[in-house]
Amino acid sequence: MRDGPPWMGRGGFGPGRRFRRGAFVALTFVVLLVAALATVVGSILSGNAPAPWITVLVSAIVVVGLIASARVLWRSARSISVLMDAADRVAGGDYTTRVGEVPSRPLGRLTAAFDQMTERLETNERRRRELLADVAHELRNPLQVIRGSLEGMLDGLYPVDEERLRPLLDETEVMSRLLEDLRTLSMAEAGVLTLELETVDPRRIAEEAVDAYRSAADEAGVLLELVVAGDAPAAMDADPVRLTEVLANLLTNAIRHGPAGTSVTVRIRREGRDVVFEVDDDGPGIPSDQMPFVFDRFVASADTGGTGLGLAIAKRLVEAHGGTIEAITPNGGGTHMRVQIPAGGP
Repeated sequence: MRDGPPWMGRGGFGPGRRFRRGAFVALTFVVLLVAALATVVGSILSGNAPAPWITVLVSAIVVVGLIASARVLWRSARSISVLMDAADRVAGGDYTTRVGEVPSRPLGRLTAAFDQMTERLETNERRRRELLADVAHELRNPLQVIRGSLEGMLDGLYPVDEERLRPLLDETEVMSRLLEDLRTLSMAEAGVLTLELETVDPRRIAEEAVDAYRSAADEAGVLLELVVAGDAPAAMDADPVRLTEVLANLLTNAIRHGPAGTSVTVRIRREGRDVVFEVDDDGPGIPSDQMPFVFDRFVASADTGGTGLGLAIAKRLVEAHGGTIEAITPNGGGTHMRVQIPAGGP
């Protein structure tokens, strides 16, 4: 069967199928009623009494039509009433409201769309509350450190020297980095993060990222190396700043979790039309109970010294490029991070 227009489903039957069927039934009813009335009127004008069966037929059609119309109006009125009550509850801030099924089938798609809308509103509200709670929790510690140190200096308990002031400056840098990470993450989750796409060499970006973190790896006693496959593409459409940020977050986590004497390897290769970046480390790996939440905000940040936003930001930036990211803990230990991005951009 030939397909219909794009707005129709398979075989040309889409959301308007029930409407067309109802219109056909209504038109048939009107035609029969008009034909019966025409027969009665014709009989009266000709001076003949209409046949009893015609009178019964007209009466039956009128009664059936009235019953059907009343039933449709009742269902529509009840469905609209339920929908209006639900809209009032949502307007009052109750985003858990759902309409569900309603008596009127034609209004079914409207109520389904309404439920989808309220579900998204509920999700956004939950994320907003979680974000506010996370921010308050993460900012509390550095603020307490700064406040305690400053009060001690003012009370004369601590000397005002570089030894005391340097940690305060470090805490302000932590807060500044946290706020910038939150800004990037919130923009990405809201879908308003703008990518400055251009043609870049992914091999060069990987090389620059490895060079930037080589000194940090040396200080941690971790061997950092780059492996570029022979089929690695020389060009891709990406935002070089954001792509570098993705690799930076992956390298930061790999080096931070890698004990001295282990290694971190960055690989870049081609897979079909995609560019694949892989970061492997010989660390303890990700615990199985944390694996489902590894890309969530503030996961395991308390014992790693970071903001806990690195992998969450990396995931959003990779998805903004139309790619995917996954974390794997092999049986032999360590962590395997895999980023796959279309070479042609999103």
